[in-house]
Amino acid sequence: MQRTVFDKDHEAFRETVRAFLEAEVVPVYDQWYEQGIAPREFYYKLGELGVFGIEVPEEFGGAGIESFKFQAILIEECARAAVSLGGSGVHVGLCLPYILNLATQEQKERWLPGFVSGETMFAIAMTEPGTGSDLAGMRTTAKLSEDGTHYVLNGSKTFITGGVLADRVIVCARTAAPTEGDRRHGISLFAVDTKSAGYTVGRKLDKLGLKVSDTAELNFTDVKVPVEDLLGEEHQGFSYLGQNLPQERASIAVGAYAQAKAAIRFAKEYTQQRNVFGQPVAGFQNTKFELAACQAEVDAAEAVVDRALDALDNGTLTAADAASAKLFCTEVAHRVIDRCLQLHGGYGFINEYPIARLYADNRVNRIYGGTSEVMKMIIAKDMGL
Repeated sequence: MQRTVFDKDHEAFRETVRAFLEAEVVPVYDQWYEQGIAPREFYYKLGELGVFGIEVPEEFGGAGIESFKFQAILIEECARAAVSLGGSGVHVGLCLPYILNLATQEQKERWLPGFVSGETMFAIAMTEPGTGSDLAGMRTTAKLSEDGTHYVLNGSKTFITGGVLADRVIVCARTAAPTEGDRRHGISLFAVDTKSAGYTVGRKLDKLGLKVSDTAELNFTDVKVPVEDLLGEEHQGFSYLGQNLPQERASIAVGAYAQAKAAIRFAKEYTQQRNVFGQPVAGFQNTKFELAACQAEVDAAEAVVDRALDALDNGTLTAADAASAKLFCTEVAHRVIDRCLQLHGGYGFINEYPIARLYADNRVNRIYGGTSEVMKMIIAKDMGL
């Protein structure tokens, strides 16, 4: 069936992105993969392409289009090519909503032009060692100085995508102790300059998948953060985090669906070319049945994703809706990619084949943005259970 969630402008953007990936990313991706990071200069090319500024108001150098669907197309095309664009997804998909919704006019004037051009790359630091999904348990602190001009930031963060190359990081920190009965109180957000004294990047983490996304540990030792870099109101950070989770989870659902769709294409092409016992692997009934079953699951995931994208743009995507979309699509992708890898036989286990990279990259989808177990809790609560 023809998808109706995208119009002609979206499809024109898709063609541009696909051509860009084929020309600028695919030929050098193996090198990036070995190095475990995309070159910093590459983000300038993304800025020139315009992908960072689609949702940014025109007064700050963007296109001023209030729609997530263009970013969804970028996610889908990266999955189709089995590539990652480093920390750029976090830069736009996770960080931009905080800036657009919380930043003052002065902050937007300082940050957004560089955000659009790629000169100021953003990341977000929520997770801490030992806390995982329990963000209310964070121990990083930001104490206001006696003269009231700056905060003093101390603590550490981990699993920070884009953390190696980021120029500013939205850091979640405690500015007050939790109140009785409310562990979430007292968390604030800061857009921290990574060149600040006392700010250090620790290990670049060696991950199972998403090798090109630079994921790091961050450490803060008496980092002075000007009060002008407080994002939103003091102590209200936890509520801000909750407001942006539906979009984050919808984007993960989009990526998972697109990875599954790409896996079917890779498996179909491989089985048509690979001969076993005198005929193509695609000629066996088992291969046909496996791919047909995978296609049916991906068709269902596509319907879920498209419904979520429309709801996101309309402002009606609820936390439970987003959790349901993420849970369903990531579980579908897990099953489909595994079955498509199986059809590759031993070659599916070799990293030079894109199905192997998809298999490794896909696994984290059921963990980050909230684990599948957390998604089930959200859905169950919405059901009144």
